[in-house]
Amino acid sequence: MAIIGLDHVQLAIPAGGEDRARAFYAGLLGMTEVAKPATLSPAGCWFVSGRVQIHLGIDPAFRAATKAHPALLVDDLDGLRLRLEAAGCETRDDKPIAGYRRFFTEDPFGNRIELMERV
Repeated sequence: MAIIGLDHVQLAIPAGGEDRARAFYAGLLGMTEVAKPATLSPAGCWFVSGRVQIHLGIDPAFRAATKAHPALLVDDLDGLRLRLEAAGCETRDDKPIAGYRRFFTEDPFGNRIELMERV
C-alpha cells in the first residue's frame, strides 16, 4: 500500500462567497472553474489548473485557515505577485527554502495561500 498522489485540497469559504472565490482563483490565479458532481451540494466551487485541484466548500461556521495552506507551484512568480498586488492583495515573503522562491498571500476569505517557483 502506498499513497500515489494528491487528488485535491479543500478550503472552506463562507456562504455566498462563490463570486469572490471566482474573482480570486480564476481571475487572479488563472485557474479554471469546473463543475461539481450533481450528487454534491450546489454551493461552493471547484477550480483546476493542470493536475492541481482546489475545492471550495461552504462552512456555516467558517474560520479562515491562517496557518494550514496549499502551496501552489507557478511558472512566473514575479508576474503573479504584480497581478495580486495590483488587485490589492497583500503579499509577504517568508524564510527561504532551497530550490524555491516563494511568498504568501490570502484568498478573499483570509485562507493562507503559498505561491512557489522552482529556481
